[in-house]
Amino acid sequence: MKLILASVMIFATPALLLAQTEQPAKAAPKAAVKAAAADAKPAPKPRAPIRRSAAKAVEEVTPIDDDPNVTLSAADLEVAKQVYMGNIPCELGAAVVITASTKRPGFFLVQTGKMRFSMHPVESRTGAIRLEDPRAGAMWLQLGNKSMLMSQKLGQRLADECMSPAQITFADELKRNPRPSILDAPVPVPAAIKAAP
Repeated sequence: MKLILASVMIFATPALLLAQTEQPAKAAPKAAVKAAAADAKPAPKPRAPIRRSAAKAVEEVTPIDDDPNVTLSAADLEVAKQVYMGNIPCELGAAVVITASTKRPGFFLVQTGKMRFSMHPVESRTGAIRLEDPRAGAMWLQLGNKSMLMSQKLGQRLADECMSPAQITFADELKRNPRPSILDAPVPVPAAIKAAP
């Protein structure tokens, strides 16, 4: 028991000595404190970080056609001339309304239900007409016989089988005169062409 008591005293002694050697700080005179408070400017309040949802809301309502960083090439403006505009009916009773921007040529407002996207043409290797809203992650893809509105963020189609009158006509033509498939057998080459040097 004496051994335990002695070891506790050995470990506690430095803490007791340190506590006794510290002296309390002298209180500053009240007049000096008041003068310093009168001269000092109030400390600025720290700004709260912007919530991600608030930043997203501001970004969604700021139209991309106001963004000076987005510039369209002459080829993009030519593609924009081929975009079908107006009320385009889609499957399941949905519809997409496309209107040209009044602020900048080549930009479009694409709406379906309560969703609105400010889109501009993006080069496509396949020849399809493609509009994108990179902020909202949406894409309008216009083919010869149909169009679709897709959300890349959600990973789903927002509207499918959308057809303007010109696309309906083209789809009917494809039904009457289907194009050959790349999987069909190749057309035989005449013997005269094979023999030519």
